[in-house]
Amino acid sequence: MNYIELNVKNQTLSDLNDVLIAELGEIGFESFIDSDEGFLGYIREDLYDANLIGKLQIIELNPDTFSYTSQLVEDQNWNAVWESNYEAVVIADRCGIRAPFHPENKEVEFDLVIEPKMSFGTAHHETTSNMIEFLLEEDLKDKTVLDMGCGTSVLAILAAKRGGINIYAIDNDEWAYENSLENIERNQVPEIKVLLGDADLLHDMGFDVIIANINRNILLNDIKHYVNVLNNNGVLLMSGFYEQDIPAIKEETEKYNLNFDRYKVKNNWVAIRFTK
Repeated sequence: MNYIELNVKNQTLSDLNDVLIAELGEIGFESFIDSDEGFLGYIREDLYDANLIGKLQIIELNPDTFSYTSQLVEDQNWNAVWESNYEAVVIADRCGIRAPFHPENKEVEFDLVIEPKMSFGTAHHETTSNMIEFLLEEDLKDKTVLDMGCGTSVLAILAAKRGGINIYAIDNDEWAYENSLENIERNQVPEIKVLLGDADLLHDMGFDVIIANINRNILLNDIKHYVNVLNNNGVLLMSGFYEQDIPAIKEETEKYNLNFDRYKVKNNWVAIRFTK
């Protein structure tokens, strides 16, 4: 399958790169690689619409910040591309996340093997790292768990390793769905059920812990759905937004009587914990 490579250069406000990446993800871009002057983004050739790039909010608000070019990248070994840019990660000295080509890490409590391919969720990003730290602190023994926007399903896999049961992993991206199935088999946690779709699938279910690492707008829209399937005394963990977004998130959760507990922040990216 051919892809379009978008070469984005930003030499003024590097902290805006993550905002642009989030907006590109919403229009179909599947993966991103840091570069010396910005980053590279990849989207399937049949999904690419050059006119949409200039209409993205962050670019319209910062017309002098970004420049970009695009080129066609013919079908290639995408795993090799990932391998050249993917390093193993250790979170809180307890959880290691590595690719199949990395050696086993016997010094950590949880050694997870994740083949990222084009899916988000390798623990390199602050949002995933924050969520992993929360899961390491949470009592998941015999708890039912939902991982919304699962990406690689790294969070669902860790939840299963920590004793979670009846775990569902949901993503609306077919690549993430297929990647999740592979990673679940690779980590020998067949109890995780993977579904292709979004919050509309959440009915006739009940969960003790809900994980949602997506983005601000989707979270604000879907909190009501999460509350409907969150058991009493359940925990809602959300990430994918900035520290300045916390008031908006809290305002929405207060409509459904969720109780704010605490949050983690890394490089302005936040993960936050609520209880019902």
